[in-house]
Amino acid sequence: MFDKMIRKLVKLVEESDIAQLEFSSWGRKIKITKRYDSNGYRQHGAMPTEIYLPEHNPAPSAQAVPIVHAPKETASETSANSDDKYIAIKSPMVGTFYTSPEPTAPHYVEVGQVISTGQVVCIVEAMKLMNEIESEVEGKIVKRLVENAQPIEFGQTLFLVEPLG
Repeated sequence: MFDKMIRKLVKLVEESDIAQLEFSSWGRKIKITKRYDSNGYRQHGAMPTEIYLPEHNPAPSAQAVPIVHAPKETASETSANSDDKYIAIKSPMVGTFYTSPEPTAPHYVEVGQVISTGQVVCIVEAMKLMNEIESEVEGKIVKRLVENAQPIEFGQTLFLVEPLG
């Protein structure tokens, strides 16, 4: 059972922008880190870097913690940094990003669409609650920076909006 959970956590790290994940439950602890080459570019896959199981190791000893190097800035991040004329719609919470209320429903907004203040642009699921995220600006959606059903962080930019006027 613990083996299945580790596989699911490794898959979560592989498929997201998460560089490192630490998880502990009932005295068991696991740390999963993405692999990077010597140039700081992400290699395929993620791997458990530390696993502590108290049944097999009675007391954790002082261990060297692996150093996780942040990846070098990617082309998409560079272009996002050069898009200073746009206003960012950021996530107000940690959760899972959804583009529509149901998998078969149309997206709340699309790239190129003009939105108004107070318009729902997406949903962030947090602790089994669906939270509608409303735009605080008027403008045209120029870029969506998150994929549907992707885990997101507090303050992460979800959309870039070109202000009207």
